Amino acid sequence: MISESYKAAVIQMNSQTDLQANLDSAYLYIEESAEKGAKVVGLPENFSFLGGLSMRMKKADKIAEKVPKFLAETAKEFEIYLMGGSYPVPAGNGKVYNHSPLYTPKGNEKQSYNKIHLFDVDLDDDESYRESDYVQAGDPEAVIYESDQIGNWGLSVCYDLRFPEFYRNLVDNGAEILSIPSAFTYTTGQDHWRPLLRARAIENTSYVFAPAQTGLHGKNRKTWGHAMIIDPWGRVMADAGQEPGIAIAEIDPHTIKQVRSQIPSLNHRRM
Repeated sequence: MISESYKAAVIQMNSQTDLQANLDSAYLYIEESAEKGAKVVGLPENFSFLGGLSMRMKKADKIAEKVPKFLAETAKEFEIYLMGGSYPVPAGNGKVYNHSPLYTPKGNEKQSYNKIHLFDVDLDDDESYRESDYVQAGDPEAVIYESDQIGNWGLSVCYDLRFPEFYRNLVDNGAEILSIPSAFTYTTGQDHWRPLLRARAIENTSYVFAPAQTGLHGKNRKTWGHAMIIDPWGRVMADAGQEPGIAIAEIDPHTIKQVRSQIPSLNHRRM
């Protein structure tokens, strides 16, 4: 476990279908976060391109070419740990992975996760999603970045949030901070986003780090916003609201230790 606290920033974006414009916007938010002292900065799911799944497929090769370079150069420029949200990477079978990487201050991708729980839902007659039509699920394994600089980070993406066993597995493998970059729908977000994030923090006595998308994307898709950082007690330390921007809070290793000592539920499990 790290010995000193540090600032972390979650970015909230309103990404559209212009790749370069999205990267330019992300750069400005990363720059602002770094100027405010953030050591770790996180981007939301599909930060570089948020259009229909079929559109994402057509641009996947170009996105997968430009985004890693952008993330590496930006992390190095500002000397930060950069959680790269997620972006599509060709899977070689006509589908893409929903890929979430972590870059170090030297510009190296040190860990990455491909989303395993795919968003196939029918919210009503006019709002349906079939992520599995275009996205290939990743391998169902815990992905942890272990660091004596920023602690142990467990990687996930958006819809994973609804599967508590997934996060318990991350914590069983050493996670202390849970990264959940998302593009949560407005329909579900208004009722489920905050309770689910707080539940994952409380039940795992871990920090939750959740960058987010917000607003209208094209004509039909609307996301909830409220990028958040939540402490292991379940307190919301930072909330970006519903406008694009950043939210900053402190990650304190002593808080993790204290809460896990006060409520040692992870040690009391019988199943």
